[in-house]
Amino acid sequence: MLTDLRASIEDSRKRVIGHPLYGRLTDEAALVTFMEHHVWAVWDFMSLLKALQRRLTCVEVPWVPVGSPSIRRLVNEIVLAEESDELARDELGAQYASHFELYLVAMAQAGADTGPVTRFVGLVRDGSSVLRALADAPAPFPAAQFVASTWGAAQSPHVHGQAAAFAFGREDLIPEMFGQVSAIGTPRLALFADYLARHVELDELHGAMATAMVEQLCGDDEGRWAEATQAAEVALWARARLWTGTLAAIEGARA
Repeated sequence: MLTDLRASIEDSRKRVIGHPLYGRLTDEAALVTFMEHHVWAVWDFMSLLKALQRRLTCVEVPWVPVGSPSIRRLVNEIVLAEESDELARDELGAQYASHFELYLVAMAQAGADTGPVTRFVGLVRDGSSVLRALADAPAPFPAAQFVASTWGAAQSPHVHGQAAAFAFGREDLIPEMFGQVSAIGTPRLALFADYLARHVELDELHGAMATAMVEQLCGDDEGRWAEATQAAEVALWARARLWTGTLAAIEGARA
């Protein structure tokens, strides 16, 4: 059934992997605009991952065993790396950090504007809804659309759908996507280059782990596989739309 899912989403996957955006990321200005759009996907990645952790492991007190031990291991191992990775550099003044925090420092180093996403996180921390905070920050329109789509997945009642969006809209894509981003070798982009390289390294492993999670959650249930396929398609479509909007912003800035 995994083979059928992959066949169903192949065209959508190719649309993301073959997007013309990557070929435009050839100078600092383009990469700064890319970062100002992509950072929102870095933030909502963690929200989708945490939605899975909440559904597939026990995060309550008192603790009780929940679900499959192998799935718990998969989810918690990914959370460990994404929420508290060991840093190769000390720009944050800490030994560990989430990839979102690392990305913000990389943006600052590159001269990108961190103001909107920082305001957004502050609004959410103070109790604003995600959709309201996107408007108030404000997020770039393509990024706001993407986060809204991810937020829908994070609130889905179907955990296998959440897992499919995570596996095929995120982890399975990242090595091929980021491998095409040419973070040019200037000091201003050094930390961003490190971020990309670390994600390619991690997600070659995490992609297989996330796919295994989908297989376990769907099992032999054809209905679940159909829902997982639809969730993966929606996630891929949202990514392609984000890249198209980001490319338009890059080209608009050059005009």
